[in-house]
Amino acid sequence: MPIIKSAKKKLKQDRKREGQNLLVKKELKKIIKEFKKNPTSPVLSKLYSTIDEAVKKKIYHKNKGARLKSRLSQLLSVKKEKKPASTSKKVSPKKN
Repeated sequence: MPIIKSAKKKLKQDRKREGQNLLVKKELKKIIKEFKKNPTSPVLSKLYSTIDEAVKKKIYHKNKGARLKSRLSQLLSVKKEKKPASTSKKVSPKKN
């Protein structure tokens, strides 16, 4: 435990910041989990804003934020590519 008054204040500030940062991280993880279950554009935009907020508050490094956004946006593009093909194919009779 700190003895000097300024060190005590610093410890108090650090604990408060840690709690606030954990709230942002938990929120981000919750949104990422939601996006992985159902990748849609509105959820992605919400996710981007939360990542940007975390980067701005220096909770995450800017490169980590960019990496997260890149990898998560790939999920959305993969979902768009995997459109279900029509199951009813017309089979022409073979000519012998």
